[in-house]
Amino acid sequence: MTDLTTLTTTTGTATRGFCAGDGPQVVAAWRRSAPADPVTADRFRSLVLLDPNFDPEGLRIAVDGERVVGAAYAVRRLTPMAGTDLEPEQGWIPFFFVDPDARGQGLGRRLLTEALDWLHGHGRTRVDFSSYTPNYVFPGLDAEAYPEAAGLLDSLGFRTLYEAAAMDRVLVGYRVPDEVALRMGELTARGYRFGTPADDDLVDLLALAQGHFGPDWAATIRACLTAGTPLDRIVVARDPGGRMAGWAMHGAFDSVDERFGPIGVLEELRGTGLGEVLLHLVLERMRALRAHSAWFLWTGAQSPAGHLYRKSGFTTTRVFRVLRREAAR
Repeated sequence: MTDLTTLTTTTGTATRGFCAGDGPQVVAAWRRSAPADPVTADRFRSLVLLDPNFDPEGLRIAVDGERVVGAAYAVRRLTPMAGTDLEPEQGWIPFFFVDPDARGQGLGRRLLTEALDWLHGHGRTRVDFSSYTPNYVFPGLDAEAYPEAAGLLDSLGFRTLYEAAAMDRVLVGYRVPDEVALRMGELTARGYRFGTPADDDLVDLLALAQGHFGPDWAATIRACLTAGTPLDRIVVARDPGGRMAGWAMHGAFDSVDERFGPIGVLEELRGTGLGEVLLHLVLERMRALRAHSAWFLWTGAQSPAGHLYRKSGFTTTRVFRVLRREAAR
């Protein structure tokens, strides 16, 4: 196994694992390095330091004297998302950055190489940037915002798996479209029921999320409700037979009320208008809370969900590339 516990140095800089006292400087260096995507100390703590999979040696830190000038974060599962699967071949790099004043010296490449070596030393032969769940920082790389990072990742063997679109919609003056209200009336007449879940409904909601959409979605719902997100941020739908058929919500991530999602509908009920009704019922609630916009980070631009969002007034604001690197053992 590769040993990265010792300090490595080149002229003017050294790299090592994360140590107590680094946090405030990492946050400050992140802000200088990626001003379009700043982080707060609270968010860094919750996404990184409190992650049960966090290993200080996986967070590679570059220092120039006493000053943090870069970082690259590598993580692998120590705790399974569900069951006992630790995904033993899979690793992630959720973020990396180099201070603008320290660029042009190969520091980004050195940090990423150390992060990849650390993952490889733990048997990880497949590494994704940066779709790590549940604590993903970005869906992937915004190559338009960070072209140098795109070139570096490409040179290290990362290739695009797919693209994720982030979308926004202004809610000022919002009202439920007449055709959506009509469709809701038709579904209700057929026996569908829409509303805020009661406590007991959460059992079926979590089963739907985990069984049909993945354990990370169920974990997101569970975590936000445990943290105190009100139940009225969720709208659920039951079909005429009483089965939990779908849901939509907002405020699930970082308690940000203007962040929409996740949303899910049983596959056999897609195309019925159920998802569109759920989407607009949540937008209506968001506007009632005086939200000025709705936004989310991740959908397939050409997927059915992407088409639904555009039909509902959302526009693409950023495009992220989900990247993967495969390596032999």
